[in-house]
Amino acid sequence: MTHQWPAPAKINLFLYITGKRSDGYHLLQTLFQFLDYGDTLYITKTVGGRVRLLNPVAGVTEKNNLIVQAALMLQRYCWKTNDPTTPGADIWLEKVLPMGGGLGGGSSDAATVLVALNAQWGCGLTITTLTRLGLIIGADVPVFVRGTAAFAEGIGEQLTPVVLVEKWYLIAVPPVNIATSSIFSDPNLQRNAQYCSLDQLMSVTFQNVCEQVAKKHFPSVEQHLLWLLKYAPSRMTGTGACVFAEFDTEDAARQVFLQTPVWMRSFVAKGMNVSPLHRALSLMQK
Repeated sequence: MTHQWPAPAKINLFLYITGKRSDGYHLLQTLFQFLDYGDTLYITKTVGGRVRLLNPVAGVTEKNNLIVQAALMLQRYCWKTNDPTTPGADIWLEKVLPMGGGLGGGSSDAATVLVALNAQWGCGLTITTLTRLGLIIGADVPVFVRGTAAFAEGIGEQLTPVVLVEKWYLIAVPPVNIATSSIFSDPNLQRNAQYCSLDQLMSVTFQNVCEQVAKKHFPSVEQHLLWLLKYAPSRMTGTGACVFAEFDTEDAARQVFLQTPVWMRSFVAKGMNVSPLHRALSLMQK
């Protein structure tokens, strides 16, 4: 039987860097919220242990694909090598989230695989264990596995659940792919933001310190951002390239969406405090 699973986008409502570890990872303070928009994975449980991504992503080898990595990691954790009872999976990815867009597409896909296969394979692992496995894949994976809007610290793995206003967003997608490493390696990136409590950060205007670096190297990011700023508070998500404007109502967001110029790719989405992935999991378990 094939099951359909959402892999939602996330946005960083603010992002500050408070330092850098000796291993090169940056110390963050950021606020994650999910969107009701994202990729979709269709997963069929198979026998014999083989994991297949039926439609590989262009430019990404199977070895480097986070979907395959996540499935194999879960499989190794739950079954011994050469165990004849080891299940496999055929996975079809419906990809709509841009690569290098700051919306967490690859991390979300990996998290969905961990959560979905844990259910379909009957692994019985807790969310805490799945989160620990997800962190091995990437720093953004844990928030998708846990499935609640969160204030994140450390390298992004120290998560405090939060309840946020679920606003509407107009997301603009500049035609560039920004590698996180290109932003974090820039010498002009501000890495000394003052460490603040969540209450302090919630009481000031939200900012993303990566935005200035991204605009410097990718003019289209600034072009899209300047257009959005004419209509609503706007900023970049993650390390880019996507930028978003926030609105109190769907109607307000769609009114601006209808005015977007022909050179701008964009979509409207609602912020969500509970991930669509976990809503799907709850329905499956009923």
